[in-house]
Amino acid sequence: MTFTRRTLLGAAAAGAVAGLPGEASASGRLFRESLDYALGKLRQVAPNVTSFPEETKFEKWIYVNSGGWVGGFWPGMHWLAFLDSGDEQFKTWAVESALRLSPRRTDTSIHDLGFLFYPSWVTAYRLTGDASWRDGAVQAASSLIQRYNEKGRFIRAWGALGTPANAGRAIMDTMMNLDLLTFASEQTGESRFLDVAVAHALTTRAKFIRPDGSTPHVFDFNPDTGEDIGPNTNQGYSPTSCWSRGQAWGIYGFTTMYRRTRRREFLEAARKLADFALDALTPDHIPVWDYRSPLAPNDVKDSSAGAIMACGLLDLAVASGRLSYRVAALRILDALCRTCLTTRSERHEAILARGTRNRRIEVGIEVSLPYGDYYLMEALLRVLKPREISHAIGL
Repeated sequence: MTFTRRTLLGAAAAGAVAGLPGEASASGRLFRESLDYALGKLRQVAPNVTSFPEETKFEKWIYVNSGGWVGGFWPGMHWLAFLDSGDEQFKTWAVESALRLSPRRTDTSIHDLGFLFYPSWVTAYRLTGDASWRDGAVQAASSLIQRYNEKGRFIRAWGALGTPANAGRAIMDTMMNLDLLTFASEQTGESRFLDVAVAHALTTRAKFIRPDGSTPHVFDFNPDTGEDIGPNTNQGYSPTSCWSRGQAWGIYGFTTMYRRTRRREFLEAARKLADFALDALTPDHIPVWDYRSPLAPNDVKDSSAGAIMACGLLDLAVASGRLSYRVAALRILDALCRTCLTTRSERHEAILARGTRNRRIEVGIEVSLPYGDYYLMEALLRVLKPREISHAIGL
């Protein structure tokens, strides 16, 4: 392989923190090779993809035609590939798949509009300057805030508006949808978007974070009065456990909210979640699917939790001024690239193996997931091309 100046810059960025020149240089080369592998896999697979990958089965993508909650990650991966390579074919694929999400801009039935429209439409606007992407993302944000419960000061996670099932349910994942609201507030000057984002983040901080820094997946409220019912779970082992991907969403989401608002309580929340997760990591640096599973630390892993956590820790290192978070992120990223890529199978359509979708109900165990692939690419670019990725995703 021929290494370019950007490879060496990436290695230097790693070395500047790790303080281990030999190991850092090796990681820099590994990161560049891994990102090149990701781009090569997308070039191979994308011509035959006409819908939205949801997870793999026998190493092949299976699809959700509406995009489900994951639809933004496929165009997002292509935007990141375009950012890295400058290859217009990636831009074409990104535009084609992002436009297929257009009907979802007015979807008020889910909380996942940030997942759908931030990696796809917001990044598209930042990379192209085309105002139609911005306007569509703002429209999606307008749909999202309709799910805000004034009494409990939270965004409802699941269920169509006006239906009783899950009406009082909030989940940790929603922290990742708040940045769509901060974007809309910035672009329109309307405070209503930011007000909802801040209120939901404050509620999540108050209700989800335990004294030791662990979190449940779910917290239930009385939807009519806003009164607490208590913690629960959908994807974690139990209401008292700590689902690792949810913890990673929290690290990333609270750090983002700190950057947008400079409210210290959000930075403190991100650090508390990060410290718990780092203490719970096994020596292989790949998160177990739930840190409090009875089989932990020997239960199945979730590489997607590791990729999300690596992104959040890289951001948190800058926000907090603590380089130890960057060192930890690089170790996780190094482990993902060394032990979780799909390089051993030529027929595999995804990039990152060893993902877990929902262990609790035995769905998607040891599979690849589009969000695992997306956040792996994002983490690699945060190291190798920090200025470019900062522009693309608004760091």
